[in-house]
Amino acid sequence: MPKISNKGHQMPESPIRKLVPYAEMAKKKGHKVYHLNIGQPDIKTPEVATEAVKKADIKVLEYSHSAGFDSYRSKLAESYQKIGLPINKEDIIVTTGGSEALLFAMGSTMDAGDEVIIPEPFYANYNGFATASGVKVVPVTSGIETGFALPPIADFEKLITPKTKAILICNPGNPTGYLYSQEEINQLAALVKKHDLFLIADEVYREFVYDEGAKHYSVMDVPGIEENAIMIDSVSKRYSMCGARIGCIVSKNKEVMATAMKFAQARLSPPTYEQIASEAALDTPQSYFTEVIEEYKDRRDTLITEMNKIPGVKIATPKGAFYCIAQLPVKNADDFAQWLLESYDYNGETVMVAPAAGFYSTPGTGLNEVRIAYVLKKEDIIKSAQILGEALKAYNN
Repeated sequence: MPKISNKGHQMPESPIRKLVPYAEMAKKKGHKVYHLNIGQPDIKTPEVATEAVKKADIKVLEYSHSAGFDSYRSKLAESYQKIGLPINKEDIIVTTGGSEALLFAMGSTMDAGDEVIIPEPFYANYNGFATASGVKVVPVTSGIETGFALPPIADFEKLITPKTKAILICNPGNPTGYLYSQEEINQLAALVKKHDLFLIADEVYREFVYDEGAKHYSVMDVPGIEENAIMIDSVSKRYSMCGARIGCIVSKNKEVMATAMKFAQARLSPPTYEQIASEAALDTPQSYFTEVIEEYKDRRDTLITEMNKIPGVKIATPKGAFYCIAQLPVKNADDFAQWLLESYDYNGETVMVAPAAGFYSTPGTGLNEVRIAYVLKKEDIIKSAQILGEALKAYNN
């Protein structure tokens, strides 16, 4: 029998989606499942986006330009300029989600066997993208004790080898919700400049910043690293358009963009109707974002308050995005998460969480942690925390 590739064997399973069969089984039993496991917002997609698709008069659904609609890239550049980012349409290639943008970034800057340094815990699919690209992830670990702050720059520097090509960050962070300070971004900028590395920043949660005085600092707005900086962006969370699968790779480095363009040409073009929706979404009024941010801040505060009531739970307060990491009084959160769906219910209800070990690259790390996405309404968050508290009592007994 023909065998699959070693790369296929090495591709990691999603820690977010691998428990789906157990959730489906729980639902078949008649149990209600509260999904805290995945960053699927319940916020309504802006009508301006959905209406644009309905009104599109297309007789032939033809290829678009490999870089995406010229009109969309121009309008996207204008939207970046409005928030102070010096980005032109030539600096943008539209991709099929932020995922493809990350694959283009790795493919354009790294060869098989090269290394990328990533603060962990990190978005689990970075492991998958690295495996697909033949790239080795070199983790630098942050901890719940510091709220998952950026580890000391010395920890990064001692990991740099001749194989190191880039540092990859997510800001604000998935799964931690950590928001990098200006000082931290500047430290990373100085490091990549010193060692001639790329700084790849996944900034898809840029707008989701909650605390007064807190601000998002983009790598595209740091003087002196124009040739080093690569930004990844997406419409998925910003406009609650996860299913649109539209993102972009952005850089002032012309060689990087010319190389990424070859990858873009190889996959022909990004999808048409989704670009129509994404271009229209740029006209979403500010009031939409104001309401969304207020709603998520309320949900975050509710979750932290309720989780802190549970004995033995330690939780880091996120400053951005809509995720946080919670440390549970269990030895194996993977086993606990499966047990929640397979063997437990509280008055016919249970909770689905994402075991956090899959968000680390260092083996044996994060075994007693889970990622929680606070994408449910307040009442459901309160109920979910109550179920978790009762479940932990039962599990540990």
